[in-house]
Amino acid sequence: MKVILVSQSYYPRPGGVTEHVHHTARGLRRLGHDVTIVTSGFGNGTRPTSGVVRVGRNVLVPINGAWVNMTVGANLTRDLRTIFDRVNPDVIHTHCPLAPTLPLLTLQVAPPGCRVIGTFHAAANRNFAYSLFRPYLNKWAKRLDTRIAVSNAALDLAQKYVPGDYVVIPNGVDCSRFSPDNKPLENLSDDAFNILYVGRLDKRKGLKHLFHAVAQVGRETDRRVRLVVVGDDGLRRRFLPRIPKRIELHLAGVVSAELLPRYFASGHVLCSPATDRESFGIVLLEAMASGVPVIGTSIPGYLTILKHRWNSLVVPPKDSESLAAAIIELMNDERLRARIRNNGLEFVRGYRWDEIVERLEEVYENGDETASDRAAPRKTVLRSPIQVQRA
Repeated sequence: MKVILVSQSYYPRPGGVTEHVHHTARGLRRLGHDVTIVTSGFGNGTRPTSGVVRVGRNVLVPINGAWVNMTVGANLTRDLRTIFDRVNPDVIHTHCPLAPTLPLLTLQVAPPGCRVIGTFHAAANRNFAYSLFRPYLNKWAKRLDTRIAVSNAALDLAQKYVPGDYVVIPNGVDCSRFSPDNKPLENLSDDAFNILYVGRLDKRKGLKHLFHAVAQVGRETDRRVRLVVVGDDGLRRRFLPRIPKRIELHLAGVVSAELLPRYFASGHVLCSPATDRESFGIVLLEAMASGVPVIGTSIPGYLTILKHRWNSLVVPPKDSESLAAAIIELMNDERLRARIRNNGLEFVRGYRWDEIVERLEEVYENGDETASDRAAPRKTVLRSPIQVQRA
């Protein structure tokens, strides 16, 4: 098949959608499909990449508690038509399909006879733009032959404003790249207990609550503690709360794809203190695949993955005291850390990208009929769920 993946989020911009698109493309190519990624231009520093076509220019817009990608340009519609005509795809798979500009324009100019798939990634209790433009969005959503949500949290938001049939296919993880066999970084390999955070510094990620929690950990233990923050560079890091001087702070900024697995290997625990509006949490899977115990918050998107006291510790969002208590418990209980680590490694096997991509391939070829056959409850937690939700 000839497949076009449309996404406003792609390298060098980090994020869950970026990872999803990258691994989908790589997996489909391994299966013998011809894949083209259509995404934004990200400035002069972006290197040309085989199989990636860039149109317009990316800008960051504050939406849903985060800075999200949007493509601007005077000729986006013409550029998309030109690409679609040249490739003549069998399938166009657009991510965040109702978001301006590239995804929504894709629905408007997708050629007749081409199967159009849309994956919904966002999660929230409500969405002002969806509510305001509901009739318009529902009109163009009819162009989608199959609608995919990455989790029940993403499904709930999409169905609230754009009702219809949805297939739930989760994100995945590269278990060959993120592995317990990776070597820790030398400068982080000492007697300090490394508390790891990986992610952007968006407000909804809740990093300030982790800083408050780590400050409390420093007051309640004599052990050497280090907080390692892997994420955005820029001004936002200047507004993070202060922590006691005895807590070592390592601000890594954005790290290379080659170094990231080694940062995971250097962590004794990963903390993901998101406050809301996270639909899934790929970073949680990456930590589990790396053999790192996870502490996460009890938001709907994370509860898709996290099972309290089995593959993680789960704490309420915006609760620094509970987060500090969970960190101290794992710091002091090696048996608990080992149990959560081993269960996480077992759990994550069902989320390997090769398996996720095979499910996407089935949807490309058969719509959601094949997915319906596989929607029965599974007998094991090792397999990630694929469900069909009818309107």
